[in-house]
Amino acid sequence: MPKEEICCPKFNPEPWDEKEIEWKDKLFIQDSMFQFMHIPVFGFGKTVARMQNKIESAGAKVDDKEALMLSFDPSPWKSYLFINVTKEIPGAENVKISGKFLTKVFDGPFQNVPKWIKTMDEYVSSKDKKVKKYYFYYTTCPKCAKKYGHNYVVIFAEV
Repeated sequence: MPKEEICCPKFNPEPWDEKEIEWKDKLFIQDSMFQFMHIPVFGFGKTVARMQNKIESAGAKVDDKEALMLSFDPSPWKSYLFINVTKEIPGAENVKISGKFLTKVFDGPFQNVPKWIKTMDEYVSSKDKKVKKYYFYYTTCPKCAKKYGHNYVVIFAEV
């Protein structure tokens, strides 16, 4: 019997749950994709592959200490993906993210995102802060989430 393929490392939620993180010029590459009502309809895998190809072609890699792929949805129709990298990537949109973030880990189906945002809003308010922007860290692909039995998502609230 063939061993099931696992492409994503097992996620440990403890270092990410209810933390305050500060970044100064954390380097990412950015790409965008179409979505319908905040759900990627097509192109998510292609977008990630395109980003990975740019990283590999530049002889760079994802930051080993904190391998992150963040998503930001400015509208129900468009999403931006960010992958943190160790150096600037020619031909990619290089962005540096700075700010303070409160994080919280959630586990469950993506349809719970509206509930998670409400919970995150309450958590941020309990710290006497206001949310400027949300980023979502989807810790594993759907296949690995199923294999591990957890669909962990870390919400980063920029405050």
